[in-house]
Amino acid sequence: MNEFELIRELTKNLHTHEGVAMGVGDDCAILNLGAEGKSTLFKTDAIVESVHFDRNADAAKVGRKALARCLSDIAAMAGRPLHAVVTLGLPEDFDPGYITRIYAGMNELAAEYNVAIVGGETTNNGDRLLINVAVIGEVESGKAVLRTGAQAGDAIFVSGELGGSLAGKHFEFTPRLKEAAWLASSGDVHAMIDLSDGLAGDLKHLVEASGVGAELMETSIPISRAAKLRYRGNETSKPPVLAALTDGEDFELLFTVSRADAVKILDGWKKEFPDTPITCIGKITSGSELQIKGERGKRNLTESGFVHFSPN
Repeated sequence: MNEFELIRELTKNLHTHEGVAMGVGDDCAILNLGAEGKSTLFKTDAIVESVHFDRNADAAKVGRKALARCLSDIAAMAGRPLHAVVTLGLPEDFDPGYITRIYAGMNELAAEYNVAIVGGETTNNGDRLLINVAVIGEVESGKAVLRTGAQAGDAIFVSGELGGSLAGKHFEFTPRLKEAAWLASSGDVHAMIDLSDGLAGDLKHLVEASGVGAELMETSIPISRAAKLRYRGNETSKPPVLAALTDGEDFELLFTVSRADAVKILDGWKKEFPDTPITCIGKITSGSELQIKGERGKRNLTESGFVHFSPN
């Protein structure tokens, strides 16, 4: 089994109850905990040494990333983060000073977004450091933007630029909380997801959840300078378009709106967020095919995003 097949197997018969508005299947769970006019968002995420960071990485940036990943998922639901708990799985040879600096980086980001770190756990984890963060947030009841609402004919938009995140962006990205809240306030967004596993993989998650297909325009995909520089003069690296499709850890917003609202969203975004680009990269189609149109014509999009494990 690959990662996503295992998740489907593990979650297909999970117990639930009336307090769960949405469980498995989106960027966050949505819970009904009794707050007037509010729904609770619940998200957990982990980063692991040698998978998401190296031991020689700046500790404060490691801590920032651990929390920022969850904030990006809260953004994908158009919510507001409130509280966090942190679990540390420590290697036998951990450096207390390094761990302290991780918490300093995490706490700095928490203060920026007014997220209270309210507790956690520490445990032994053999020879690698693991940091798990769980975040509780809120969204107005019925206002969460899901993966399930994309409709045939919708324009597909993406924020920022894609690919090459290992050059530094995966530590320093900005969770798109303000942008997502603005999008939700417009009332025009049909579906949304954050790009953590790569454009190809996360677009597939969104269209499968919505029961539709998609057609990307290859020349419209916004490619980061880092991805272009990595390939320039090094043809063993991924071509820039492939990097944008598959690298992952971009933590940008991928969302759909009706074609009639596309220009309004584009113009409004440019006014509200002039320093963050936004690009229309394709359209939602009927059926289930996922295709990409380039200079040589149209083909099925066979590339996949980042997968933590897969069969040999």
